[in-house]
Amino acid sequence: MSSGLKIAILIPCFNEELTIGKVIDDYRKALPKADIYVFDNNSTDDTVAVSNKHDAIVKKEFRQGKGSVVRAMFKQVDADIYVMVDGDDTYPVDGIDQLLQPVIEGYADMVVGDRHSAGFYQAENKRNLHGFGNNLVKTLINFLFRSDLKDIMSGLRVFNKEFVKLISINSDGFEVETEMTLHALDKKYRIIEVPISYKDRPEGSYSKLNTISDGIRVIKTIFWVFKDYKPLYFFGVMSLFFFFLSMVIGTPVVVEFVQTGYINKVPSAILSTGLMLISVLSLFSAFILDTMVKQHRESYDILSKK
Repeated sequence: MSSGLKIAILIPCFNEELTIGKVIDDYRKALPKADIYVFDNNSTDDTVAVSNKHDAIVKKEFRQGKGSVVRAMFKQVDADIYVMVDGDDTYPVDGIDQLLQPVIEGYADMVVGDRHSAGFYQAENKRNLHGFGNNLVKTLINFLFRSDLKDIMSGLRVFNKEFVKLISINSDGFEVETEMTLHALDKKYRIIEVPISYKDRPEGSYSKLNTISDGIRVIKTIFWVFKDYKPLYFFGVMSLFFFFLSMVIGTPVVVEFVQTGYINKVPSAILSTGLMLISVLSLFSAFILDTMVKQHRESYDILSKK
């Protein structure tokens, strides 16, 4: 199927000694000619030993966090097609050919394993708050980019070389999947979602996700999406908020001045003026940053064509 294309399987790992051996064996059986890389992220168990035993190419990334690992993988590994999969054995290998085909044939830049369409994630996920947070971020992104993606945070993805070598990974943690999706949408890459099966972690294996810290990350991600990718929306809404707040506080002051010729509510007048200035500055920021984002996209397009 690969017709001579070099395929690299990238597995980010942190304390996955119970599952990593099976993941390596499953993907080697499915893609015997592919190079399998395990990037260990300071594991304290036998993840490295098990990976070596199963003949994977083991590399270490000492900066903690999945985003740091993905950044290192994309920088260090050279291939034509990249398969990224978690080392926790939650993504069965049975549908990997369907994920590879669109990239191999050249009509997709990123293919995402969609856990939701077939209902597997809802059936297997035992962390309801994580599911709620994922849906919140997905709804926001689909609204802002007028897309219809089903799985924003899937850990099983296939990329072509251009995507991997041109993306700049800025996140450090588990929000890296969201960042890759945003990058693809913002830079007009071709995204295809393929429904896949999904299962929860095997007994004895523990998740690295944390409800509280990851909930905070969801809120930060929502803020970050607005600010970095849609500054016209972000600062435009901020401008409107301060404008109306200024009007609410300042209207009684203006009415009093019209009726009496005096301003007795001096603090309200000063506050209203300050809020109006913030509103105007936010509006100017919206237009300036929106122009900069568009120029960045144009520069990226020129770079990608070289």
